[in-house]
Amino acid sequence: MITKPKTVLITGASRGIGRAVSVAFAQKGYRLLLICQNSKAALEELQRNLIATYLVECSIFVGDAGNEEFVSSIYKQFTTIDILINNAGIAHFGLLQDTSLNEWNQVFQTNLTSAFLFSKYAIPLMLQTGHGKIINLSSVWGVVGASYETAYCASKSALNGLTRALAKELAPSNIQVNALACGMIDTDMNQSLTLAEVAAIKENIPAGRLGSSDEVASMILQIAEAGDYLTGQIIGFDGGWI
Repeated sequence: MITKPKTVLITGASRGIGRAVSVAFAQKGYRLLLICQNSKAALEELQRNLIATYLVECSIFVGDAGNEEFVSSIYKQFTTIDILINNAGIAHFGLLQDTSLNEWNQVFQTNLTSAFLFSKYAIPLMLQTGHGKIINLSSVWGVVGASYETAYCASKSALNGLTRALAKELAPSNIQVNALACGMIDTDMNQSLTLAEVAAIKENIPAGRLGSSDEVASMILQIAEAGDYLTGQIIGFDGGWI
């Protein structure tokens, strides 16, 4: 009997961690549903490469992950979601007193509301099959906080709370919810930092370096394929930093 490949939905998939995660799951033969907001050309290129290299099914969608109409339209096209990876996220640097309400709302819509919406619409499909895994991409700053990144930290802290609460809500239905709290990862999100700032950060990381997107992707894959007793956890992945 031919086993049908599992389906994984990944938001923020066009670059950085999301792109690396997409490759990691393609290597394992998963059916891919990839989402991004603006980088259509990059996502189309990724889709072509994954199909050609790994011979997997791969569908792409471009739109605002924090928009309910867009999210619901995706789920109407599919009957099965085995794994959801809420990776869409943006950073915001600035003092709280200088942060506009629009900037605050944009950070929360991208980092938190998107996870709420994609989870909300994935859950009924997971309930139908009696299993499912939701993995949220969080940050160490959601655990300990950081000055000059208040909005970002608040959104990731809220994401951690969502993870813990939803895990308890869904555990009786054999759906696991966990978050990976990343430390400093070498991605475009941190390109605004100067070389001196990066060097100072490395000095405070016991591992002595930044993490890579591929390392994060490997860890996410491990969480996705871990035993069902793993749920409700905020898993630190920071080189011993925090």
